[in-house]
Parts: sequence; C-alpha cells; structure tokens
Amino acid sequence: MSSEAILDGGSAKAGPPSTSGGEPVRAFLRLVMIEHSVFALPFAYIAALTAMFLDDASVHWWQLLLVTVAMVGLRTFAMACNRIIDREIDARNPRTAGRELVTGAVSVRSAWTGALIAVVVFLGAAALLNPLCLALAPIAVVPMVVYPYGKRFTNFPHAILGVAQAMGPIGAWLAVTGSWSWDAVILGLAVGVWIGGFDLIFGCQDVAADRAEGVKSVPARFGIPAALYGARACHAVTTGLLIWYGAATHAGAFWWVGLAIVGGAFLYEHSIVKPHDLSRLNRAFFQVNGFIGIALFVCALLDLSVRGLGL
Repeated sequence: MSSEAILDGGSAKAGPPSTSGGEPVRAFLRLVMIEHSVFALPFAYIAALTAMFLDDASVHWWQLLLVTVAMVGLRTFAMACNRIIDREIDARNPRTAGRELVTGAVSVRSAWTGALIAVVVFLGAAALLNPLCLALAPIAVVPMVVYPYGKRFTNFPHAILGVAQAMGPIGAWLAVTGSWSWDAVILGLAVGVWIGGFDLIFGCQDVAADRAEGVKSVPARFGIPAALYGARACHAVTTGLLIWYGAATHAGAFWWVGLAIVGGAFLYEHSIVKPHDLSRLNRAFFQVNGFIGIALFVCALLDLSVRGLGL
C-alpha cells in the first residue's frame, strides 16, 4: 500500500499474539506507531510557542500539554483507522503482511476500541482548550477518515494527507489564541506540502503491489521518476512557505539558521533516493524527515527565547 507517510510507520513486522497482561496495549501502540508522532508535533509546538510569544511572551504549559494530547490523540485515531480500513490490502502486500491486524496480534475490535478512545481524548483536549477548538475539532477528524479511502478513488491521495497534516499548526495556534491566524495557515501549508512530498517518496516502494491491487498513487500512476520530481517540487514549495512564515512572524537569526539546515536536509534527502535505487528510502523517510522537524523546532525555540519568550 502506498501513500502512508506520517500516518504510517514503515514495514515493521509484528510477532504472534501474546497472553501477557500488557500485550494488547503494547500491540496497539505498535499498530499506530506512536513514536512517529515526532513528525508532526514539532510544527505544532512552533505554532503554539509563536502564538504565545506574540500574545504575552510567556509559555503556558497547560495549553502546551493539551496541544500535545490533542495531536497524539488525533494521530492515533487516524493511524488506527488507516490500518483497519487497509487491512485486506496490507495482507496482500509482502511489505505490510506482518502488520498487527493482518497477523492477529491486534483484533479489529481492539483497534476500533483504541481508535474511539483516541478520538475521545482528542475531543476532550479540544474542549479543555477553548470553545472554538471544540467546535472545529470534528472538521479535523474528517480527512483522517477520508485519507485511507483516497487511494481507492484518486491518484493524488498524498494531497489528502497533506490537508490532514496542515491542520496541526493551525489547530495549535487556535488552541493558544482562540482566534484565526493567517500566519498559522502559512506554517500549516508548509507542513502539508512537506509531508505530501515525502509521502510521494514513501509510495515509490509499493509501486508493483499497488498496480497489482489497483491502489492509486502518483508513483503507481505516473512512475517513480515523476513521483520523485514531484517530491522535489513539493519541498521547494515548502522551503518558500517557511521563508514566508519567518518573514510574516518577524523571525530572528536562529530561525533562518534552522531553515538553512532544513534546506540542506532536503538536498541530502533527494540525493540519496534515485529512481533506479530505492535502497536508502527508509533513511530518507524516517531519519531525514524526523531530523527536519526536530532541527527546525530547536532553532525556532532558540529564536523565540532570544527574542524574549519566557520559559
């Protein structure tokens, strides 16, 4: 199955079901690859901390905790839905045949239970943040459910994933201020285009299986070279949007240092993945993109601290 990116966690193989008391929970956490929340969280933090800086230059830790809970809850729900909806496709793809719902390490009922708990946690965090977040929360849930079906009706499911992920920074800003911000939209678009771009790269490894199953994606429809060129274009646009965001929020020197690091990481990412050689795709996907989010967050935090954000 192609087009999984931030909702996915790679091709880790699941073991057989265990009878130990904590194993159902651990198996569910493996199913949703909880540790891969690292991709989206840094950008939500950048948005939240920037909003706090512009508001009163103080970090509100309770709000930051609720933003974290909301982000992890929504991603967990999205990932569980993705795995449930795609379990039959996964069973026929050698790369994904070891996933927990395929092997039986997690039952469909348990996966739905975990998904429902996660979405309730998300809605609860939104309610504790402010009325606007709660009112808009159901809208954020919609693309998380639509995305797994996207590969069944469009060659561009990557765009649906991008829209879903763009809401993270926008929601984090709303969580802090309770009001709309076009600056947050710029950052959200940057995140959405970035993730859509590396999803194009990720989908290249499943071209043969996707074509055999009729699963739609840019790599399956237009070929691997076209997908990699598309990813390069996406990341060029991402860089432009991050420059725009920095200018719009009057970012200081550390932000621009971070952006230079991101640009270098993009160049490296695209240098190690070639149409005829996908052997380092996982390094490009997991390591480089995980580094991008963390590096930019650290630089943004340093920039805000130097400019007067009180920790």
